Amino acid sequence: MPSLSFLPVPTEAEVTPEIATLWRKAHGALGFTPNVFRAQALNPAQFWAWWKYYDLLMNKEGHLPPLEREMVATVVSSLNRCVYCLVSHASAVRVLSGDVRLADTLAIDYRQADLTARQRAILDYAAHLTRHPDRASRDDLTPLRDAGLDDHAILELTQVVGMFNATNRISSALGFQPNEEYFHLGRTGQ
Repeated sequence: MPSLSFLPVPTEAEVTPEIATLWRKAHGALGFTPNVFRAQALNPAQFWAWWKYYDLLMNKEGHLPPLEREMVATVVSSLNRCVYCLVSHASAVRVLSGDVRLADTLAIDYRQADLTARQRAILDYAAHLTRHPDRASRDDLTPLRDAGLDDHAILELTQVVGMFNATNRISSALGFQPNEEYFHLGRTGQ
């Protein structure tokens, strides 16, 4: 198996106490420490800043439900071909939705998924912004509003798209490998 990053990965003894606590908390909740936590801890202040923003967007109550945020993360990661983020966030879609078919289809081609009109508008926007950020316009917001998103939800959606475009590039550029556990989460018998 390849190493989990192209760069050195600190041990728990080498990280700050707050990062070590986060690792233990994640391990307690998931049964493992996400490799993205371990790999990015090489630069503790930058990792902590990334984590706080990620945590706010993905784990706190927001303007979009958690499943929609994870669907966006999966589709953006699929379009960017980011193995780490695609595997980890498709697993979250499986767990949150209980629908393996949905997660697998989003990972391959979201346009083939059985989606609500709201989900389709959200994912079309995420795909457009990922593929063509230079073509973003006011008109791109109309389908989102028509699907029931208010301005707060649109801003949060845009931030989630941006977070994953950035995180995908970091993860891919540095060869982050997904934890083996992600491949099994939310599958039958797991």
